[in-house]
Amino acid sequence: MNVVKPEHKPQQSVLITGASSGIGMQLAKDYQAEGWQVFACGRNQHALSQLKGAELLVFDITNNDEVKVQAAIVKSKLSAPLDLVILNAGSCEYINDAVNFDGELFERVIRTNLIAMGYCLAAFTPLIAKGGRLALMGSSAVYLPFPRAEAYGASKAAVQYLASSLAIDLKPHDIGVSVICPGFVKTPLTDKNDFSMPMQQTSEQASIAIRKGLHKGVREIHFPKRFTLLLKFISLLPRGIWERLSSAPESDDTSLIEDGTLDLPAKSKLQSSQSKSNQQQIKDKKANPKEKQKVSP
Repeated sequence: MNVVKPEHKPQQSVLITGASSGIGMQLAKDYQAEGWQVFACGRNQHALSQLKGAELLVFDITNNDEVKVQAAIVKSKLSAPLDLVILNAGSCEYINDAVNFDGELFERVIRTNLIAMGYCLAAFTPLIAKGGRLALMGSSAVYLPFPRAEAYGASKAAVQYLASSLAIDLKPHDIGVSVICPGFVKTPLTDKNDFSMPMQQTSEQASIAIRKGLHKGVREIHFPKRFTLLLKFISLLPRGIWERLSSAPESDDTSLIEDGTLDLPAKSKLQSSQSKSNQQQIKDKKANPKEKQKVSP
């Protein structure tokens, strides 16, 4: 009697940059829970140590020599090519004064979000299996220009184009490409913000949306849909309308993120402050009814 042995399914593997916090860490945890071999990359060794059982790679993605060394380590530990690479790491800083443009800040953001991604593409794309997938962390900020987001938005717009071009050139090699465009996601870094973030999701929700989209081979993974579709709709309106909608008063707030999360400056705090100021002016007028209104000549 011939006994048919059950087919052994090889363990799938994924490499994730920016896995020391936020979306990247949650993705690493969830893929581990699904039985994947996870290569978790980041600069914070202590934070990465939370990922028990994962292959931890501590390096700076902006250092091309370090990236090359880690790619060699990954290759030596693989029994088969990678099924999935998620280039999630990134940063965000805001231009607070467009007149006195901060070129060094601009360079930092572009280097981390775009140039460093090029280093990672050069190092890790050759390790992806045929039938595998490459995912780049973009942002829903690309759908509309936002105030003070010149550096962040420009870098993510470049990532969007990069993903589109790669999708064409990697198709003959049977490697799929996805770009991920999240809205506001709650992470330890965005917890520090003191402004409202509409339709904010948790890292767990973000991970579910991303993994679901990658499994289906979705080209552009954007979420939450009610937020991203709203941005896309506004982008179709006449330029003057969406420019007024996206304009904001000047602010000194600056945020820095390193996990691919969208974290644009919100206007609620400033609007609240202006509202209080207007209310005070009304009270003052009521308290001084005889005061004559000044008229410009």
